[in-house]
Amino acid sequence: MSPEAWIALATVFCLGAMSPGPSLAVVLRNTLSGGRRQGVMTGIGHGLGFGIYAFLAAGAFATAISVHETAETGLKWAGVCILIWLGYTFLNHARKGPALGNDNENYKNDDKQGFIQGFSIAILNPKILAWMLALYTPFIENNVSLETLIGMGALGMMIDGTWYVAVALVLTTGGRVEKLKSVSHIIDGLMGILMFFFAGLMINGVI
Repeated sequence: MSPEAWIALATVFCLGAMSPGPSLAVVLRNTLSGGRRQGVMTGIGHGLGFGIYAFLAAGAFATAISVHETAETGLKWAGVCILIWLGYTFLNHARKGPALGNDNENYKNDDKQGFIQGFSIAILNPKILAWMLALYTPFIENNVSLETLIGMGALGMMIDGTWYVAVALVLTTGGRVEKLKSVSHIIDGLMGILMFFFAGLMINGVI
C-alpha cells in the first residue's frame, strides 16, 4: 500500500476507536473505580481483542465467518451475554458502596479482571467484525503481501489499545480518580444500567 493509504487507514482506525459505545464505557468505569492499572489493563485487553479482529479481517478469514449465519448469530448472543454479565457485575459492585482504599491482592485481581473485560467486550462484538469487513474493502488489493496484512492488523491493535490506555492515563492524572472514588458506587450503577441498555440495542440489531 502507498503511504497515503496507510495514513487513511490509520485515520479511520482512530475515528473508530474514539467513537462512543460499550467499549469506552467499560474503560471509563474500570479506570474510575479500579484506578490507573485496571484502566490500562482494560485498554490493553481491548486493543488485543480489536487487533485479532483486524488481523482476521485483513487476512480475509473474517469473510468466511461473516457469511456463515450460525457463526454470526452465535457471536452476537455471546456479546449480549458479556454485556449482561458486565451489567450484573457493575450493579453488584454498586450495592457495596464507595471504594475505600485498595487491598493489594484485590488490586491484582482487578487488573486481571479489567484485561478480561476489555478483551471480551472487543472480541465478542460482531459489529466490529462487520465494520472491519466494510473498512478493509478499499485498502486490500490483488496479491497483497502477508506482511501488509499483518501490518494492517497490527496497526489497528496499536491505535485502539493506545487510545484506551491514553483515556485511562488522562483520567488518572492529577488525582482525578481519588476524588471520584467517593462516588464510585454511583458510577458502577450507571455503567451497569448502560451495559443492559447496550445489550438491548444489540438484541434489536441497533448496534
